[in-house]
Amino acid sequence: MKFTEEHEWLRVEDDLVVVGITEHAATQLGDVVFVELPEEGTTVTKDEEICVIESVKAASDILAPLDGEIVEVNGLLVDEPSKVNEDAIGDAWFFKMKIDDLSVLDEFMSEAEYKAFIG
Repeated sequence: MKFTEEHEWLRVEDDLVVVGITEHAATQLGDVVFVELPEEGTTVTKDEEICVIESVKAASDILAPLDGEIVEVNGLLVDEPSKVNEDAIGDAWFFKMKIDDLSVLDEFMSEAEYKAFIG
């Protein structure tokens, strides 16, 4: 699993990258009450705003961590946005994307590096 400075996690499953937010991000947001996901089939560019998360504290955008195509979204989060707080790194993934080159994931932080980053 890899991590971004924007508090997203990235996990490879087969030839896809699964993306969600970290437990740290979920804790900072507080109780999540709404999640807006991108459309399947959407082509995205790194750092493009593609999701919206609303909590009792704030609204936040999720940026695309990589260039690629959104191939699947987690509809469970639309019906049960609180899953983000309950299982941020498990069932509460946001979307799966297809990218051209999985080796670009090497540029992101390891779990140990991410823990040091959030201090």
